Amino acid sequence: MNKLKRHTIIGIIFVLITGTLSHFVYEWSDNNTLAGFLFPINESVWEHMKLVFFPMLLYSFYMIAKLDSDFPCSAATTMFGVLLGTFLVPILFYTYSGFLGYTTRFFDIGTFVISVLLSFWVIYKLTLSCKLASYEAALKTLVLVMAMCFFLFTYQPLDIGIFAEPGSKQ
Repeated sequence: MNKLKRHTIIGIIFVLITGTLSHFVYEWSDNNTLAGFLFPINESVWEHMKLVFFPMLLYSFYMIAKLDSDFPCSAATTMFGVLLGTFLVPILFYTYSGFLGYTTRFFDIGTFVISVLLSFWVIYKLTLSCKLASYEAALKTLVLVMAMCFFLFTYQPLDIGIFAEPGSKQ
């Protein structure tokens, strides 16, 4: 198995495990404010995007360190994958729940799993092709902006649906 494929598979497993555990960290920390910046503080779609974003970002740093000498565009592709996986969460959630008219835990978990699998598949394919190399700075900037949005909107959410807990009135 080649190096890129091995690190991609390890990344999928890492993000699926750490993202799943991340769902509970805020509660386990006795609602620690600092933990809330990195881990979901409620059941809103916005907070669930953290389940993909921070574990993928952490693994991306590792993946870049391990692959950059052999795959010089790994930084650009992993940053794209972080963004893709993060935004697939609301896209898939609102698509399935809009179609069905309700939400289910099974499809919520499936949304997370599909987001992780698709983002790593795209990372793998784009790393081989190196098509995003010229966008590396922009992608890193977007990831930084996204992290800042998580920090800002965790405790100061906007009054729109993505920040609301399911079943709450806007």
